[in-house]
This record gives sequence, structure tokens and C-alpha cells, in this order.
Amino acid sequence: MSTPPFPPVTEAELAVLRTQLGRPARGVIGIAARCACGNPTVVATAPRLPDGTPFPTFYYLTHPGATVAMSVLEADHTMRELADQLDADQELADAYRHAHERYLTDRAAFGEPDEIAGISAGGMPTRVKCLHALLAHSLAAGPGVNPIGDRALALSTWSPDRCECVDPGAALRGDGDGDGDGAEGRA
Repeated sequence: MSTPPFPPVTEAELAVLRTQLGRPARGVIGIAARCACGNPTVVATAPRLPDGTPFPTFYYLTHPGATVAMSVLEADHTMRELADQLDADQELADAYRHAHERYLTDRAAFGEPDEIAGISAGGMPTRVKCLHALLAHSLAAGPGVNPIGDRALALSTWSPDRCECVDPGAALRGDGDGDGDGAEGRA
């Protein structure tokens, strides 16, 4: 778990992200949460991408195992169940609203494009729209900050404490290409 400001992103971390996402990561300003092996799980993304596009999803889930786990929950209609809980429990709704405010505060430290002012992610503060975004916030901010993200994690088969990475620890080795052989830059 990491909160702003973040240490600079390394080439090795960007290489792992490229492998995780299947494309280059855009606008990464830091690693907000890591797998047990040290690879990125959640990135913090600039509120405005390098091409000028406003991007409200400050905490972005990148770990393939976590992403699949949230997709499974969404396919199983877990979002509807969590939304029903949110509607029925005022204490939960208040905590979720506070999570939204915390998210906006974290992102505002890196700019606040007018186009996304007041917009966080995942449906906050009143809906459950994207478990990927809500889990990303939970993992970045730590337990107890985003109650819906925490519940999604508890319902999933994935755990941040168990590494499922293709190349465990690649982001920490610093070899720069994400495959662990130290061959970046070679023909």
C-alpha cells in the first residue's frame, strides 16, 4: 500500500505493467499497491493522460489475477448485491461517501481537470459500478478506507498476500524488460 507522493516509477516496473496490461501503461505516476513479490498490483495514474485526455481513474488495477477475480465477481452479479447492501445500510453508505472524498483528495494532489471535477471511480459515492476500480482503491488506501472494495476483496478468490505473477519480483530486479533475463537493449 502506498499513498501520494509516490517514488518514481522504474523502467522495470513499466516493463511489468506492459506485460500485465498487454500494452504500454499510460500516465503512470506511481505504484500504489504491490503483489507479495513486489510487482505492481495498482498504479496511480495522472488525472490527465499524456495525450490530454482527462482520466478519473486515479487508482488503476493492473494485476492479472486481481483483474480476473473482479471480472468473475461482476459476472456473478456481485455488484448488484453490494449495491443492495449500500442502499440498505446508512453506515456503509457514509463510509463509501468518505472513500469517494478520500479518492478525490488523493488525486487532487496531481491536478484536477475540470472535466472530471468531483468524479472519482467505480460508481462512488452512490453506486457500485466497477469492482476493479473499487478494489484498486482498497488496495492502494489500505483496509477500512473503501468498504465496497474491501468487501469485493473478501468475496474474491484472489489475495494480495499470495503471488500469482508470471515473473515474480521482476519489478524489483530492475532488468527493465519484465522477462527477468536482464536482456533489455540487446538485439
